[in-house]
Amino acid sequence: MELKNISQNNIDILKKYEVYLYTVKQLSDNSVISYILDIYKYLEYIKKDYNQTTNNDIYNYLKYLSKDKYSVYSVARKISSIKSFYNYLDNEDIYILEVNIERPSFYKKLPTILSIYEVKKLNTPYDYRNKAMLELMYATGLRVSELVSLTSNNIDLESNIVRCYGKGNKERIVPIGSVASKYVKLYLTEYRQSLQKRTICDNLFLNNHGKPLTRQGFLLILKNIAKEKGIEKNITPHMLRHSFATHLLNNGADLRSIQLMLGHSNISTTQIYTNVSDEKLIENYELFHPRK
Repeated sequence: MELKNISQNNIDILKKYEVYLYTVKQLSDNSVISYILDIYKYLEYIKKDYNQTTNNDIYNYLKYLSKDKYSVYSVARKISSIKSFYNYLDNEDIYILEVNIERPSFYKKLPTILSIYEVKKLNTPYDYRNKAMLELMYATGLRVSELVSLTSNNIDLESNIVRCYGKGNKERIVPIGSVASKYVKLYLTEYRQSLQKRTICDNLFLNNHGKPLTRQGFLLILKNIAKEKGIEKNITPHMLRHSFATHLLNNGADLRSIQLMLGHSNISTTQIYTNVSDEKLIENYELFHPRK
């Protein structure tokens, strides 16, 4: 990664931090790049050497991110990256700053979801692969990384379950509804073989070159379908996951079951969907109560 627009002092510490992430933390290339980029952007914004920073610098940076309309999830990741960076400096006795900052109130935003009508509008009945992917994501709440990592062996269409591996390579089993099962079966029997070309690939979903579909490839497909169908929201794969959880909750599913299906290690993460449902409840009250 090319580092510029920051001081040599900051460049030097980022290079040391990168070595630490690879050797001590043993993170993947993608994770290391994300951490380094997050800290680079932070140091670039505050225009200070790392050993002159304060909690106020961090807070001002977060306010800047808020004005720049970063999503709550991007900001949460950046907060985590910043805390990890200062933990590293502290542990290595390089610079001590007790980071005393939590997610600010202006980031406590509810996840954006699709309505059931908008989910139906994503319908692509004659595109077996895309239809199968969309139905499977909405039926299971899989993360896009989990979806594109699936192999044919991860799907049991007799028992209607999918086995996936989430964060920390934790395995979970999620039921599949009859609609998703139907379209995955159609894709497997009618279309997947035509995508294989001359390559041998175990991944369930392939691109037009017979290689595993990537997260970026799925995002492009999703955005093109949404644009074609006239859905104006800035749609993302994670929005399907949010919609899955919220629609389940609105229709009576218990929070613990939703937690297990989403693969959340802590139920407090899942509880954000109760706030989405509360918002819908208030909206309905305002619309329909005769003495509102």
